[in-house]
Amino acid sequence: QVQLVESGGELVQAGGSLRLSCTASGVTFSNYGMGWFRRAPGKDRDFVAAISLSGRRTGYADSVKGRFTISRDNAKNTVYLQMNSLKAEDTAVYSCAAGAKYIDVVATRQEDYVYWGQGTQVTVSS
Repeated sequence: QVQLVESGGELVQAGGSLRLSCTASGVTFSNYGMGWFRRAPGKDRDFVAAISLSGRRTGYADSVKGRFTISRDNAKNTVYLQMNSLKAEDTAVYSCAAGAKYIDVVATRQEDYVYWGQGTQVTVSS
């Protein structure tokens, strides 16, 4: 059974930092590209960042470019999202996803992903 479990979400003040983690089980982690998406209250789920299966390629939404960094540790089956200079508009439920199997590309579309975590809440107070 495939599981993606996110952690690290919490309440933080604007300007602060958080690091989210997502650990996978039940899959060969290094075969999948990984992505982070977020859903703000009352809005659709949006792409945040993605990393290719090798870790050599990354991609970001314009709204987080320069502030967020995605990385992965294939030995630990874990993908990370380092979030700096947080803003109130970053408040959302953040979910990780696995997809783009066997292809070393950055996948930015939700339909590219087959496995999803439950999400972790990030709240940024202004």
